[in-house]
Amino acid sequence: MTQTASIRPRRRGRLFPEFAIPPEELARREAEKKIRYQRYREVFKRVSLELIDKHYNWFMIIEPNSGDYFIDPDEETAIRKARAKYPKGTIGIHRINETGACGTL
Repeated sequence: MTQTASIRPRRRGRLFPEFAIPPEELARREAEKKIRYQRYREVFKRVSLELIDKHYNWFMIIEPNSGDYFIDPDEETAIRKARAKYPKGTIGIHRINETGACGTL
């Protein structure tokens, strides 16, 4: 007796199409992200010139809504300081140097 293997058709597309995010929501999220990034950069540009001499390559954690920032040579310690004051807030991480970048590629 020969057995035939059941071949199921391959399904293409999203696994759960009902959970797709509408394009309007994606555009809104992208716009919010750009606005938040601009706030990070404004705070960074404002204070980095003062701090670059004494705290070169320290980490700066910025809370964009208030403009508060927290600095420390250790990234985890700086994040803990920021989370102590803003446990649910969004934060951005910069490095106090010429570019603000935290690493290299």
